[in-house]
Amino acid sequence: MQSSLENLAREKIQRALLRLAGTPITATLTGLVLTALVQSSTAVSVFTVSFVHSRLMTLPQAIGIILGANVGTCLTVQLMSLDLSRLAFPAVLTGGILWLARRRRPLSRLGQTLFGFGLVFLGLEALAAAFAPWAYEPWFGKVLSSLDESYVAAAVVGAVFTGLLHSSATSTGLVIALSRENLIGLPTAVAFILGNNVGTCFTALLASLGSSAAGKRVAVAHLLINLAGAIFLLPLTIQFAALILLLSPELSVQVALAHTLFNIASSLAFLPFVPQLTAFLTRLVPGHTYRRPR
Repeated sequence: MQSSLENLAREKIQRALLRLAGTPITATLTGLVLTALVQSSTAVSVFTVSFVHSRLMTLPQAIGIILGANVGTCLTVQLMSLDLSRLAFPAVLTGGILWLARRRRPLSRLGQTLFGFGLVFLGLEALAAAFAPWAYEPWFGKVLSSLDESYVAAAVVGAVFTGLLHSSATSTGLVIALSRENLIGLPTAVAFILGNNVGTCFTALLASLGSSAAGKRVAVAHLLINLAGAIFLLPLTIQFAALILLLSPELSVQVALAHTLFNIASSLAFLPFVPQLTAFLTRLVPGHTYRRPR
């Protein structure tokens, strides 16, 4: 689904990133909207790294886009928390038919998007059904209980798993499936979510390895923003979970809310300090500093 949405609007994404990212605030809004449309913060962050590397975008603009992309990616997780399983088979069927209409490329990619949308919810149902028998396995119970006792370990597992999948939405969907079977509690799910948001930075870091110092700063900014938020909230996992309990009685919705609130809070916290973060990154990752050509 992410791939088809990205292909459907790749050129528009690039034009929008370059034209609308004027100030950090407008860049944040641009990153939010574009990521919500294509449902891939990874794609937006990789584009941003390449634009800064090519001197088409400044570092403060790129940081703003990253802040917005972190919030925009929450839409998929919010959809995952809803019970849309009844729409799964119609979406797969309709999307499959449209996907076969390859003579009309936009319609075909729209069908691929719809096909993937249906598979998301079929996959969540399959995950929940597959995890149900594991509740009776002693070894699985011991693993989950050990994570219940150490939120730091749960966050590390979430970060590694997301880094391997290159998608925080996918790993968060797994957390939702576990929560629906009551295999993990909300505090453990919150710790997983915090780790997921750190793990999603690995793709941009890999993309920046062959980039200039400016491109590396964008990837490091993404990591520092999510890592700082996770480090700040991890000791407050119980209190954060208690706050989310007040917002919804359903565990899967609570998991999605934890993901959304974390990203909104961390983005709002860093937005006023973009100039200071830019100066810090310039010192942290030394290299040539430039101004965007007029």
